[in-house]
Amino acid sequence: MIGNQWYAIAPEKLIPPGRMSGLKRLGKDLLIFQTVDGKWGCLEDLCSHRGVKLSAGKLMEDGCVQCPFHGLRFSTIGKCTQIPANGKSSVVDDRYNVRSYAIQVKHGIIYVFYGDKNLATAEVPFFSEFLNDDFVYSEIADTWDTHYSRAIENQLDVVHLPFVHHNTIGRGNKTLVHGPKTLVIEDTIITSSDNEVDQGQRQRKPQECEINPDMQLRFKYPNIWINIIAKKVKVFVYFAPIDDEKVILYLRFYNQITPFRWLNKVIGYFGKYANLMIERQDKRVVNTQRPKRTQLRMGEKLIQGDQPIVMYRKRREELIEAAKGSQPWNL
Repeated sequence: MIGNQWYAIAPEKLIPPGRMSGLKRLGKDLLIFQTVDGKWGCLEDLCSHRGVKLSAGKLMEDGCVQCPFHGLRFSTIGKCTQIPANGKSSVVDDRYNVRSYAIQVKHGIIYVFYGDKNLATAEVPFFSEFLNDDFVYSEIADTWDTHYSRAIENQLDVVHLPFVHHNTIGRGNKTLVHGPKTLVIEDTIITSSDNEVDQGQRQRKPQECEINPDMQLRFKYPNIWINIIAKKVKVFVYFAPIDDEKVILYLRFYNQITPFRWLNKVIGYFGKYANLMIERQDKRVVNTQRPKRTQLRMGEKLIQGDQPIVMYRKRREELIEAAKGSQPWNL
């Protein structure tokens, strides 16, 4: 995992006001909850007293989580506010506090900061420049048995299209991969496919290619991706790491194809299932890759067409190195 980053981990609709849920994300057991007045909390799903999962308890009217075992209460920032056995008038020592994590909810997504929460910024990663309020979307989730880095690299891979997707988006047997040209701008990778049917022509180098302004792929660290299919159609995915061997892909099909939002919602509903079918073609193959987690130097014999994957790995390792020395998951 890259330290000191906002990770998109789950849809907002998963936890309505007055509800809570225990989620395994980022290799941690987390308790996510939303109070009735809309305040969000993210705590370690572990009572400081006797190690019980707080997610088995209750979200009380005062906005605190009550442990199911002995009734200790914890606020949205993890402060223990009450130990019933000690009486209401007793002062609660800070050693009973539980670990809390910085959390934000924007764009219908729950974000959690992986790292020192004192370094958490107000801005979370998203593609606002492409996904304005004129778009509607429909969302679906799918769990893969691999590290989130493998799933991300698959979405930057333009070489696999005619093989994995030979009967869907890879039709046409365009096996010759020119480039692809790839840019890294701050923490965003931009690329597009430039594939042709192989008739013996020379493969063009990345510097001889251009990125298609109307059809391109973008990835923003640490874990969001967009496929710009057309001006009015986009596919957006956030890769929510469960642990080192599982990831949930939350796939959104965005569109503003017609002037009618209700009709675009219908289009979006069917669009997400069409894209799920394509994504399942990827899943079948990617789940077999070993090792599950990727790194820059890992013995793979990469080719020219893998440039987006190389760029992803390089920048990922730079960000991991830059975060070293800070206190991960700092209280």
